[in-house]
Amino acid sequence: MHALNQSIDFLIPKYWQNISKLKDSLNNIIHPYIHIKKINFVNTDFHSRFHAIKRSYRYVIINQYNPFNANYTYYKKELNIKKIQKAIKLFEGIHNFEYFSKTGSEVNSFIREIYKTDVISYKNYVIIKFIGNGFLRSQVRMMTQFLIDISDEIYSIEELNLQITKQKKVSTKLISPTGLYLERVFYENFNN
Repeated sequence: MHALNQSIDFLIPKYWQNISKLKDSLNNIIHPYIHIKKINFVNTDFHSRFHAIKRSYRYVIINQYNPFNANYTYYKKELNIKKIQKAIKLFEGIHNFEYFSKTGSEVNSFIREIYKTDVISYKNYVIIKFIGNGFLRSQVRMMTQFLIDISDEIYSIEELNLQITKQKKVSTKLISPTGLYLERVFYENFNN
């Protein structure tokens, strides 16, 4: 998985009051694999994972193979965009996503709310987006694979509905992590 706007929290020694200089120093060390866009001071009780109110993920699919994108996209020559656009809307709302998580996931609840879904077609790319209050381990990859399988007529929209409503576990296949991106993490009183 990749991240476009990952947030982390860490403690720094008091002598690092010039956070602009700290950002530049860290970027010099971690370049080219990571780039820090912004550093902010926050309260010491802030936790980047547990204080998030929503997250946005995207999955990037390309229909024309490019070896330079192989580690950053998922290659799929043909997709039925209309079927995916119809099926993806079933994920919106509050659901028990237990059948869309890896076994062994240690969570207090499988209930998650997905606020918005989208399928964007641009040139040779198809981008599948999910915005929700949180996601289970491998949930986005399982949901995306199910959508691809609907496009390929392996499964139907009705079977997806059966799995979302926990009437029947149809598939737990995972799509490759190459096209998965954490797009953004949102916080209530903190602009990132």
